[in-house]
Amino acid sequence: MHPPLTLDQLREEVATDAIDTVVVAMPDMQGRLVGKRLDANYFLNDAIDSGVGACAYLITRDIDMQIVDGFDIAGWADGLSDFELAPDLNTLRRLPWMPGTALVIADACWIGGGVVAQSPREILRGQLARLAEHGWQALVATELEFLLFDQSYAQAHAANYHGLRLSTHHSIDYAISATAKAEPLMRQIRRQMRDAGMQVEAIKGEVHNGQFELGFKYADALSTCDNHVVYKEGAKEIAVDHDVSITFMAKYDEGAGNSCHVHLSLIDEAGNPVFPGAGGKGFSATFEHFLAGQLAAARELSLAVAPNINSYKRFQDGTFAPTVISWGRDNRTCALRVLGEGRALRLENRTPGGDVNPYLAVAAVIAAGLHGVENQLELPPAAHGNAYESDAVRMPTTLREAAQLWENSAIAAKAFGDEVVHHYANAAHQQVRAHDAAVTDWDRARGFERT
Repeated sequence: MHPPLTLDQLREEVATDAIDTVVVAMPDMQGRLVGKRLDANYFLNDAIDSGVGACAYLITRDIDMQIVDGFDIAGWADGLSDFELAPDLNTLRRLPWMPGTALVIADACWIGGGVVAQSPREILRGQLARLAEHGWQALVATELEFLLFDQSYAQAHAANYHGLRLSTHHSIDYAISATAKAEPLMRQIRRQMRDAGMQVEAIKGEVHNGQFELGFKYADALSTCDNHVVYKEGAKEIAVDHDVSITFMAKYDEGAGNSCHVHLSLIDEAGNPVFPGAGGKGFSATFEHFLAGQLAAARELSLAVAPNINSYKRFQDGTFAPTVISWGRDNRTCALRVLGEGRALRLENRTPGGDVNPYLAVAAVIAAGLHGVENQLELPPAAHGNAYESDAVRMPTTLREAAQLWENSAIAAKAFGDEVVHHYANAAHQQVRAHDAAVTDWDRARGFERT
């Protein structure tokens, strides 16, 4: 893989003062980029070799960036010590929406040596290494949806996120004229993502009012996930410049939620596709086992694809979000949709929402597939028609249920190890406790006067 910006190019641009800042950032548990902005000369002269110090709680904080209990690697008990952010120069790129700025994604490493096992990039790398033992590489694309609002983030916050005006007042699925109003913003996002080293394919309106999806060409799994988090961060920053706001939350209201469908295929060491075969379905035995693994592991690994309380509100019948664990050929009512023929044959896992951490989701898809391959699981028949009406096993309906399945899962323990399983189970349990203690608008509307 060639970096969008080479180190020599960075040196040249720093020398001419075209770039004066380098952002060194890692993905946290929520898939957000966190780190520091460095003077570009300091980055070149010092940080490349020595890394950047940061508090280890970057990998334990909740979504509000608050310290919570129960983690083994950082907390009040150990004095909130540091780890290092080690720049991965393969990810170096310009940030076109941020003048004079480049970005490099970093890996979390312990001072004195060793990567942090609980960090999202390392979790994904572990599954890629398992694939490599079979002689395979994963090609992945993530389809990320968002809602666009006419208010800025500051205005949305001031309104307590109530009464916001979506950018269109009706569904815009595949609409051209209805999405023209947003085209200045969308065009800037497309062009600047391209200039940041991503291969943009297309943007389209989606089912919900004001909902859009920007698609990028598939790449190796790690590059796709890195691009995903850069795109998500960049799109929000570009929205700020336009005095509007976007949300990737899985379920904003009672309408269709924001999805993040994960497309995945495998190639061997010679670059040949692994999934096609000569059988009646056109599937190889490997693909049948890999797909069967998705079905077998879906409930136990749901925490990795639906990490928040809100994630489970997206799983509603008839909303294009899956509720039953089934597979089908080009069937959008199934959790697993199979698409393409020959080299283009791939699976689409439709369970992740827009709030997903892509590294964890892709790692879970690979782990599930390998569970099927290594245990030679048999693929059940495809679902036909409306899978919502089938009697197939259903996805978990709450984060509480998902966390219990995850921490008791032999599949998760084998794939990720006890440290990772405990870490993310604790994050889920802490989120459930916070939610259980919160008094909501729903509580007040039902109980203020009538109880």
